[in-house]
Amino acid sequence: MVFLVFDYNQLLPIHMSKVSTSDFRNGLTIMINGDIYSITEFLHVKPGKGGAFVRTKLKGVVSGKVLDKTFRAGESVEAVRVERRPYQYIYREDDIYHFMHKETYEQIPIPREKLDRPDFLKENQDVQVVVQAETEEILFTELPDHVILKVSETEPGFKGDTAQGGSKPATLESGATIQVPLFINQGDLVKVNSKEGTYLERVKL
Repeated sequence: MVFLVFDYNQLLPIHMSKVSTSDFRNGLTIMINGDIYSITEFLHVKPGKGGAFVRTKLKGVVSGKVLDKTFRAGESVEAVRVERRPYQYIYREDDIYHFMHKETYEQIPIPREKLDRPDFLKENQDVQVVVQAETEEILFTELPDHVILKVSETEPGFKGDTAQGGSKPATLESGATIQVPLFINQGDLVKVNSKEGTYLERVKL
């Protein structure tokens, strides 16, 4: 039986349900105490005395919690197959957001608590829906690192010293409020870092 282990950009075949520390790689998803974690860093250590071990930094796939964990060299852990699927956000009903698969056109509802930065989500925005492949459980959605949004409200002609890098609040079409440079006006398109919630640049079409 072949089990697949997700590695961010591709699915790598692992010919067993368990993987050894020798199989560790960045992006590998594993089960720890009932939670799914992705390996973000790992280091094989061979001390002068005692057994070899592997020091890892893990990030919770659902929670985002960062965990530092050490494994004995050769220790086995359970691999989890996680898939990212392309969806498009279409509409919202209260705290339920509806998405359409970009290839099959299947529509699915996802509760707000499973969304990545919903305040930066606008209609027709492309997202990745992350699921646990064996159970089809939706784990969370993932926005692109950068999104382009229209400024729906900001103070016109806001005075300040632009040479000193002044800023002002602006409300975006998605409902989020961020700090923008003083020269940004209502109706402008801005590129936003969706992970940090910060302004990057004005966009001209």
